[in-house]
Amino acid sequence: MYYLKVTSHFDAAHFLRNYQGKCANIHGHTWQVKIVVKGTSLNNQGILIDFSILKSLLNETVTKFDHQLVNDLPEFSDKLNPTAENIAAFIYEDLVGKLPQNIGLDSVEVWESHKSSAVFRRESE
Repeated sequence: MYYLKVTSHFDAAHFLRNYQGKCANIHGHTWQVKIVVKGTSLNNQGILIDFSILKSLLNETVTKFDHQLVNDLPEFSDKLNPTAENIAAFIYEDLVGKLPQNIGLDSVEVWESHKSSAVFRRESE
């Protein structure tokens, strides 16, 4: 099995609903996002998938968040709290259907600081 990783980032603000603490206030982060894809076979050039394709797909998704109040995005506007966990799951679900059939999305990791991150990975079925 081969694994490839690419990263991106976006700047956005959010606040947590129904939360007791300072994160209930609007605050911002430079969010970092890492995706890990996997596959078993390489093409004739010895490549699983071109890094530029992965970067482009990831950047399409994170652009939706850049310089936004995440709470105002439709997916997070009512019930879904814009936590690192929920953002990671959203990015995963947004990307998983865009990858070529022979490439699996292993995980999405979202950092809200250099010390704190959340990983979303779908359990094997």
